[in-house]
Amino acid sequence: MSKILGLIPARFASTRLPGKPLRFIGNKPMIQHTYEAASKSIYLDKLVVLTDDDRIYNTVKSFGGEVEITPGTLQSGTDRCAYYSEKFPEYDIVVNIQGDEPFIAREVIDKTIKPLLQIEEIQMATAGTYFKDFAQVNNPSFPKIVMDEKGFAIYFSRSPIPYYQNEEVEKKYIRHIGLYVYRRDALLQITKLPQSNLEKIEKLEQLRMIENGYKIKVELFDYEPISVDTEEDLIYANKYWKEKFGKQE
Repeated sequence: MSKILGLIPARFASTRLPGKPLRFIGNKPMIQHTYEAASKSIYLDKLVVLTDDDRIYNTVKSFGGEVEITPGTLQSGTDRCAYYSEKFPEYDIVVNIQGDEPFIAREVIDKTIKPLLQIEEIQMATAGTYFKDFAQVNNPSFPKIVMDEKGFAIYFSRSPIPYYQNEEVEKKYIRHIGLYVYRRDALLQITKLPQSNLEKIEKLEQLRMIENGYKIKVELFDYEPISVDTEEDLIYANKYWKEKFGKQE
């Protein structure tokens, strides 16, 4: 039976939204929303926030979450996950849950984990959903995915892809959901590789994997993710929280 480690990388120094994990959505900081949403997974044996900032560390401790300080020199959330999971060889699968997905559904986490439980050859998986609002396709905060016929990612981009030269073809764009599932060994191998050219250009760390020949299985969902990367995103997340949860508090 596979043991599964859930990790939420969270850094304070976001360029587009400083202090992002501690910004409030409704009555809680965003990192608490993410932690509580992820903790509903039926597969995670352990869930830990990884940060390089004492303010985030103290906030997670204050609501009873598990948290560890990792070096500020680590380049990405993936590197932070590898650094921590290297100390825990008893976990065969590592789930990287993005700290800016405050309302991520349990079903999305669990169904993205499943391919690695079912097929030994799959080394990593992520999640996506079709854009329902085409106005969002041009937003660089929402990376897009192009997949092959077997459901593996060909490319991720902040640009709208694919480009529809043929106007007779129905337009469909896949939005990436901030979630990665790795076999621990693959994660440790990936993070020993240097940042790739496309990763540096797009600022998307999953491109390092594709450029180095790793295959990423994409699980598709009928789902509306709410990721927070800008002040505008934060305003929208608060509006969503108020409509869905405000009356319950």
